[in-house]
Amino acid sequence: MKSRYSKIIKQKLLSYTEEKVEDLLIRYEELMSELSEPDVANNPERFRKLMKEQSDILPIVEAYKEYKQCKQNIEDSLAMLEEESDEEMRELAKEELNDAKNRVAELENELKILLLPKDPNDDKNVIVEIRAGAGGDEAALFAAEIYRMYQHYAETKNWKTEIMECDDTGIGGMKSVTFMITGAGAYSVMKYESGVHRVQRVPETESGGRIHTSTITVAVMPEAEDVDVQIDEKDIRIDVCRASGAGGQCVNTTDSAVRLTHIPTGIVIYSQTEKSQIQNKAKAFALLRTKLFDLEQQKAHDAEAELRKSQIGTGDRSEKIRTYNFPQGRVTDHRINLTLYKLDKIMNGDIQEIIDACIAADQAAKLANMNQEA
Repeated sequence: MKSRYSKIIKQKLLSYTEEKVEDLLIRYEELMSELSEPDVANNPERFRKLMKEQSDILPIVEAYKEYKQCKQNIEDSLAMLEEESDEEMRELAKEELNDAKNRVAELENELKILLLPKDPNDDKNVIVEIRAGAGGDEAALFAAEIYRMYQHYAETKNWKTEIMECDDTGIGGMKSVTFMITGAGAYSVMKYESGVHRVQRVPETESGGRIHTSTITVAVMPEAEDVDVQIDEKDIRIDVCRASGAGGQCVNTTDSAVRLTHIPTGIVIYSQTEKSQIQNKAKAFALLRTKLFDLEQQKAHDAEAELRKSQIGTGDRSEKIRTYNFPQGRVTDHRINLTLYKLDKIMNGDIQEIIDACIAADQAAKLANMNQEA
């Protein structure tokens, strides 16, 4: 009975998938026709939007065309087995039939994943905020190491990183650091890094050789654009002051640092990384927009809490997501029960395997949710 029910569910999903893809094929042809029109090339904004939509649909179109071809190959192979008496040809037909069936199963799953609802923020740049938690100086040192880990990872993706705010300890640690990662699809990847990261190791200052546990929090926010958040100038208080370094050391003799206070929310942004007041002000407003946009996203997240339970982790920034155990050379991601014994490589930016596993788990959870709804 259960097997029969599963078969019905699968047929419903396949039917839904094929209907959806057929609609996208029609839309793809329309896009190709529109892009060939002379007027479109003269309108850069419209051309950009059409190209973006076309590039989003293309992987689905290509996968579906291969899927249809494989289905045809199955029919051809079955027909050959019925008509062919030559044993060698029959063996060849069986082999082609088996290959086509396996590939159809792979493509069915691939198409379901491609058709999953896309996070509208996935293509955006990100602003990452790392804050030292429990553990004092050791937590601040770990925060600096995690910042460098993300910096190295961004380099492997040819993404650009830029510090927006930094509160360093003067001994190599960071109480907090906020930086932007600019690159295609940065949020789609980096969003899985939000949460509490825990380190277990013997601090250099520990004479007794005891293992200490320290924590940091990582918040990954999609960069907000002007269209995402409207800021009323009446809600902002702007203060300018001289920038200073660790221990009050002066790094600039002019009033170049900018502090923004958003009165309705109480959010305060301090920017001093640039020598120009204008540049610091622009950075401060960009960060404020992102934080306000993130507040709205968090409200929506809370409203959809039940839905997110079916996805990897909860998306809650207080959730412990990962442990870095230095004595054992081990990194464990608690959301997906993944343990890797290559801590040195991971701390040097080799986190792709963890991120790929998180993406796969997230997609599997969403597909399971689709099955339940069907």
